[in-house]
Amino acid sequence: MESISVFEIIKVGIGPSSSHTMGPWNAATSFINLVSREKSVQEVREVFVEFFGSLAKTGIGHGTDIAGMLGLSGEDFKTINTSKIDEKVEQIKREQLLNFGGQKMIPFIYGHHLILNREKSLDFHPNGMIFRAVFEDGTELTQDYYSVGGGFIATQEKNSIEKDCVRTLYPCHHGADVLKYCEKFGFKKMSDLIFVNEESWRSREETKKEALLIWQQIKECIYKGVNKEGVLPGGLNVSRRAAGINRKLLGDKIYKNRDEWFQQVVDAEENFTNINKWIACFALAVNEENASFGRIITAPTNGASGVIPAVLMYSQAFTPFTSEDDIIRFLLVAGEIGTLFKKNATISAAMGGCQAEVGVSSAMAAAGLTEILGGNVGQVLMAAEIAMEHHLGLTCDPIKGLVQIPCIERNTMGAIKAITAANIALESDPTKARVSLDEVIQTMWETALSMSDRFKETSEGGLAIAVNVSEC
Repeated sequence: MESISVFEIIKVGIGPSSSHTMGPWNAATSFINLVSREKSVQEVREVFVEFFGSLAKTGIGHGTDIAGMLGLSGEDFKTINTSKIDEKVEQIKREQLLNFGGQKMIPFIYGHHLILNREKSLDFHPNGMIFRAVFEDGTELTQDYYSVGGGFIATQEKNSIEKDCVRTLYPCHHGADVLKYCEKFGFKKMSDLIFVNEESWRSREETKKEALLIWQQIKECIYKGVNKEGVLPGGLNVSRRAAGINRKLLGDKIYKNRDEWFQQVVDAEENFTNINKWIACFALAVNEENASFGRIITAPTNGASGVIPAVLMYSQAFTPFTSEDDIIRFLLVAGEIGTLFKKNATISAAMGGCQAEVGVSSAMAAAGLTEILGGNVGQVLMAAEIAMEHHLGLTCDPIKGLVQIPCIERNTMGAIKAITAANIALESDPTKARVSLDEVIQTMWETALSMSDRFKETSEGGLAIAVNVSEC
């Protein structure tokens, strides 16, 4: 089984969906690279992309078509000016031209060169797509891709593409492996073990730097979210709420920048009700940014991107564990828990429902928080188990195919559950636990396999049907 770095699970992304936006975007980039290897971008006459299954059924709401066009244009979602996305897409549609790979202008007619096929699914995975390039000499190059959750892509030939296979010093593919290595080699903290394994990809100092960069992105995203009013795009007329909550909680306090705002949060009146409102505010802020094609942290997916930021911000604002070391260890442990779900179950709502997104993120956050609050390795794993146990069976039924209802509020609930799970685990003896993390991961996967496709990100069941709003 291939090892996965924590920074493949927790990484910079763009809204609104990791599987429906980032995955297709990554696939388009991969196809450009394939064309370059097999022939040349300059020899391309036309490019076609067809999306199938869940990608097509909720594609407009998730921005799958936008991701396809911008990805084929050679844009990078990590660096693109998010305020220019609508302008770039409208230009492609209006001029019926696409700058393939950022190197050659070719004809591109929306609805002809890009198709959302809602009637067919590819057998390998619900999130399937096929790219086809036609060259000037009449030859063609075709490649299928599958968005398997968290921005990861695969082909039928390879489960993970364009990544070097890495074997860590202490391969941890199950929770039992974590316990075994920590006990055998005397790692007192789970993060100590992860630090060693991450050296298979980069130095310890580089790992710390990457974690702190992610923390900066989290703070920036929350700050943007708590300072934006208005209505989210997509037609549901969902009002942004984070800014209003932030304003009520701070009262007449004034701030000029992100750091001043954070200090005002720290200095604000603390009681049970206010702290819970702040946790909700943090999660709402991130997910409202995500719903607006903002830059967020995928952890492990975009639909669940508010949980870890909310819990980490909670720890920094309302607990004594606020050092850079605490931040780094939180993210390392959270990311490692995410890899266990990725390897042994799924982090794709199209495969497993929302238990695979918000549920996994809540388990990750619970583990990270338990780590920095002083929990031992067993308690960390126990916290992750408790959080997932209480998300089992959670369906994915986005209204109108948008990552808004019920997705945004679910992140606030996932954050609260994570904190509760951490508190329970810290007061428990993990050696007496009746259910292990590995068992709950297996149960989640079995639940996913039994779940109707209507509740797997297709907008064909649950709230999506009950509210009777057609997909946009």
